[in-house]
Amino acid sequence: MRVTPASLPEQIDIAIVGAGPQALTLATHLLQKRQSMRGRFLVFDPSGSWMSQWRHQFAALEIPHLRSPAVHHVDPNPYELRRFAENRPQELFPPYDLPGTQLFEDFCKDAIRRWDLQDRVVKAKVTAIEPLLDRLHPCFRLWLESGESIKARRVVLAKGSSTLNLPEWVSKIPSGYPSDRLCHSQQVDLRTLHLKAERVLIIGGGLTSGHLAVGAISRGAEVTLITRREFQEKLFDADPGWLGPKYLKGFWAEPDWETRALAILRARNGGSMTPAMMTLLRRQARKGKLTSYEQCQVVAARWLGDKWQIRCDDGQEYEFDRIWLATGTKLDATTEPLLTNILDTYKIPIVKGLPVLDEYLRWPGCELFLMGGLAALQLGPTARNLSGARMASDRIVPAMVKSSISLVKLKSA
Repeated sequence: MRVTPASLPEQIDIAIVGAGPQALTLATHLLQKRQSMRGRFLVFDPSGSWMSQWRHQFAALEIPHLRSPAVHHVDPNPYELRRFAENRPQELFPPYDLPGTQLFEDFCKDAIRRWDLQDRVVKAKVTAIEPLLDRLHPCFRLWLESGESIKARRVVLAKGSSTLNLPEWVSKIPSGYPSDRLCHSQQVDLRTLHLKAERVLIIGGGLTSGHLAVGAISRGAEVTLITRREFQEKLFDADPGWLGPKYLKGFWAEPDWETRALAILRARNGGSMTPAMMTLLRRQARKGKLTSYEQCQVVAARWLGDKWQIRCDDGQEYEFDRIWLATGTKLDATTEPLLTNILDTYKIPIVKGLPVLDEYLRWPGCELFLMGGLAALQLGPTARNLSGARMASDRIVPAMVKSSISLVKLKSA
């Protein structure tokens, strides 16, 4: 029976915050190790369902397939997605069998069914995580937007960053412009737009800006792409060497956290486009539908009543009907609202916004675990990806199921 905020138990063993690919990967790995854990955890997400935000983002940007190969997914068996796709080979895209969006969504639904996880998600937004410092039974109180709360002995924060990364000049624009004329990419839904003859400026050099450009052009828009660097053409977010010992062995052996943080920044090196996306964009440029400016930065924007006037760092000015910011999100533990009380209670080093966790991705001093980009100092540059979700689960699950792994015995990663 599905749990609702009104029917919450007073306490749960494990609370997982977020119901995306990271959380689903953790849940399947947890049950693979110990089936009896099913009734001991609840997942909290405002949507009330698994993968809702992921589904929305992929549909809103009309993303045809994933960037990660078929071996990376939410199930503990690395070959499970290939088995699932046996009768749908046309939905595995070259060059490395990249799963089509619908295939991956159907696979996740199948995993949820196979692992009997349908009733684990509570439709509730967690607004605060409060440590309760009982000497014998330390735990957390999760406060929900509805006003209810629940105690949890252990908490896993498995949601992406909620802080949008906005260019500095955006904050200097006087209010009064229509909100749909200046949007972060997470606020754009291509399915709702009619853009015939509109001039759309997209800022950013990552794959998201490519999807936005293709979608806008298909709706009749004239698109301009501006990126502060040159476009980077790469198959994956980071070199595949980061998925195994080739690079990770040295990374994990590095004792200096600052050096690790710099290695992460260098490996991801900002946003990049896949070769397939660059081919699409070059084709549109040849047709005259797309203009791009590399090594260019917008420094100011003014709303003129019916259009934008923007100025670049080279002094050039342009006019557009819409501006879309494909500038990503900020990963910074110090600005994550759900970590405010944790930071106050358990002081730990934060390096370039990333917390120094223990080897089990646990916040030193308490039973809070982190997944995703905030665990990158331990996992490496692919922490926020599907491969990172598997690596995180491999670290967290042992600490969940083995009572012998106590906080007292832990040493730093």
